[in-house]
Amino acid sequence: MGEGGKHPRRGKVWSARLGAVTSPAIEGYTSSLDIDRRLYAEDVAGSIAHARMLRDAGLINREQHQAIEQGLMRILGEFESNAFVFDGADEDIHMAVERRLHEIAGAVAGRLHTGRSRNDQVATDLRLYALSACLALVRAATDLQDALVWRAQEHHRTVMPAYTHGQRAQPVSLAHHLLAYVEMLQRDIGRLLDARRRSDVLPLGSGAVAGSTLSLDRRAVATELGFSEISANSIDAVSDRDFAVEVTAACALLMVHCSRLSEELVWWASSEFGFAELPDTHATGSSLMPQKKNPDAAELARGRTARVVGDVVTLMTLLKGLPLAYNRDLQEDKRALFDAVDTAAATLAVLTELVQAVRFNTDAMRAAAADPALLATDIAEYLVERGVPFREAHEIVGSQVRRVAEERRTLRDLSVAEWREACSAAGDDIVELFDVDSALHRRNLLGGPGPRSVSHQIGRAIDVIEATRRAVDDLAARPILER
Repeated sequence: MGEGGKHPRRGKVWSARLGAVTSPAIEGYTSSLDIDRRLYAEDVAGSIAHARMLRDAGLINREQHQAIEQGLMRILGEFESNAFVFDGADEDIHMAVERRLHEIAGAVAGRLHTGRSRNDQVATDLRLYALSACLALVRAATDLQDALVWRAQEHHRTVMPAYTHGQRAQPVSLAHHLLAYVEMLQRDIGRLLDARRRSDVLPLGSGAVAGSTLSLDRRAVATELGFSEISANSIDAVSDRDFAVEVTAACALLMVHCSRLSEELVWWASSEFGFAELPDTHATGSSLMPQKKNPDAAELARGRTARVVGDVVTLMTLLKGLPLAYNRDLQEDKRALFDAVDTAAATLAVLTELVQAVRFNTDAMRAAAADPALLATDIAEYLVERGVPFREAHEIVGSQVRRVAEERRTLRDLSVAEWREACSAAGDDIVELFDVDSALHRRNLLGGPGPRSVSHQIGRAIDVIEATRRAVDDLAARPILER
């Protein structure tokens, strides 16, 4: 039957070399379809670009190209409508697409793989996935930043204690505290965009390991798919998974930051803190204890961080002993990468909702921040302004902290005379330093928790978020995965 025949292709694409049918156990063990089937759009896009290049290079004619591209578009539509039917013999997404193309277009489908190996094909698919995944994660991170900034604007002057070593340290504003996570997320965004930049290299055309003797136009394929660069070394191109490690590592550190925020929400929602309460829509209960209201989503975000950190270790361990070039071990790269991206995306979405929904108990925060001991450093710096060396001032205030603790008093209870007895530099106004709102206003240096400084931080955060979104829109406008 000629190229126009519509019969399905029989056997494995490599079956001519082997003289026996593959063991079902081996076939099941080596199949990756359960995990790489989600790369269908990337695989079809790469095949369309490759077919157009083959046409322009004169390796297939226009009629052959038309039959191939129309078949590929039909396959894409079947995937999008959940109508695509997998065959038990499909080893992976590449073979599933090629098998279906044979069913639709006939023997002409056999020309599509000209100058191409599954080695450079899967590397291309995975890089296309990484490009879009990084942008999706950046968008999700900016949504969480938005929620944090919105709550910071709402609580611009809400006083709370900052903590070091798990103990109350100094008064800050809730806004300042929330904005710390905006900074963390911005670094995460930078890492994701940096990982995306190193993913933006086309490996297609590298073949199995040594390229091709055919006159393939790799730059045309790169342009078609929207890649900025083409790989410089075919051996490296088919075996490189550094970009997958980097994306996964960026997700892991992002999850660490999400975990820190989640930990604080768990703490703050406890009766021991009482700083926050989740609405019933965002909490769960206990199967035994009727009184319980649990912050399970935040706890799961904290717990799933461990899995994403493990994904990084999985990929690093996978790569550490591989000789050049491609080895089947690399089939195991996708599960870790997909899990890291999926978990980070879901966690960002859930935390965005939690931040938007949480109710802050500002009275409890203020009461905790009103402890006069939190202003001990302010007293020391007051004395420094009056000429006392800082180490001496630190010792003076520290001795008074010990004294009031032994006497079951507070620093606020000390009189001017008692302060003067401890240090002659103390003035009558030393007892006026124990107002927590005034303490915040004294911290208006750049990056500090004072209201004026926090206003500057909020404005800067808004500008940075807007700039990030513009940059993402520009990158997304490139012709990757045109459908």
